[in-house]
Amino acid sequence: MGNGGTSIPDEEWERFLREAEAGAQGAPKEASARARMVTRRLQEETGRPEGWRTHQPAPRRRGRGWYAVGLLVTVGLLIVALAPGRVAGWFGGGGAASAPLAAESERPDQPPPTQSTPQLPTPDEPFRGSPAAQWGDGTSGISLPAARATGWMNKEQVAQALDRSRDFLAASSLDRGVLRGERPKKAIALINPHQQDVQNYLATAFSAPSRKNDPLLLFSRLATKKVRLVGDVVKTRGRITYREGKRGAVEVTTDVTYVYPVVRAAAGSEEVARTIVRREIVMSWDDPAKVVVEPGTFSLVSYKTDTSNSGCGAVTGYLTPEFSAERATKDKGDGPEFDPYDRSTSVDALMQVAGESKCWTATRS
Repeated sequence: MGNGGTSIPDEEWERFLREAEAGAQGAPKEASARARMVTRRLQEETGRPEGWRTHQPAPRRRGRGWYAVGLLVTVGLLIVALAPGRVAGWFGGGGAASAPLAAESERPDQPPPTQSTPQLPTPDEPFRGSPAAQWGDGTSGISLPAARATGWMNKEQVAQALDRSRDFLAASSLDRGVLRGERPKKAIALINPHQQDVQNYLATAFSAPSRKNDPLLLFSRLATKKVRLVGDVVKTRGRITYREGKRGAVEVTTDVTYVYPVVRAAAGSEEVARTIVRREIVMSWDDPAKVVVEPGTFSLVSYKTDTSNSGCGAVTGYLTPEFSAERATKDKGDGPEFDPYDRSTSVDALMQVAGESKCWTATRS
């Protein structure tokens, strides 16, 4: 080496390069990024995590049947007492690299784990920092059970009923046109037209929405003048089950959570907000020999909805997500806190905890 430096013989230099490439024995090695992450996560998750509910349950509220099919609805608000954007990162699940979860075959016994390091969503990774990052895309996140002969249906007919039940979920909560505010014609076509109370609801819900006749009880519609969906994916997690119902019907129960990432409608908007909707819908595929029903349609037994960051004021018939600026100027909801990603509790049980509260406070988005 020139300029007064010490020269290293070529043989020594070549030996050094060979040892460096092979890794000298006994040299300290830093754990890989993934190994460090897994180790930290295992240390953080030692022992059962504490429950997210810290309040005393409110007095039980009797479910109010608005129709013969029995409607229940709760609305969640995002926490607003925090610095803008912090809510989005309070849970596990990273960006696109998160490993997908196995299909949900039964109700989980606890909510998804939380994560101490915030991970805010971006237009490129709208589910970043959310448990939904590991959920399925569209209908792939809704698990179907194996079909077997039940009630008046044989195995093949049950399989068809299950497929059509999932078709209804797609047409009511995933269809791009419906999300833009279009009338959910495909979904409505699957509902028994002879079920008069439901037809009365459908006749007024879209033209004159109210708390009693709110289209959001069954359908997802965004206020597109204010927000637009980010990307082409809606994340879902849920399951479909069935049993024999009244008069030999095949009663199908669906319990699915949908996560809608949005930005403001204005061009160039970058802040991502998420609206989370959970619906429990019970459908009865009736025996036409015993019930007046059109072929290929089902009767609604019940439908219950719980939403987070969808607006908690006047009923407009649209999901109206709020962003950090709006949340910073509002007080917390008057109801208890809840985790919109927690699928370990039924909507009925959540209603009992909520008592008479109409608006809850969501602990994450």
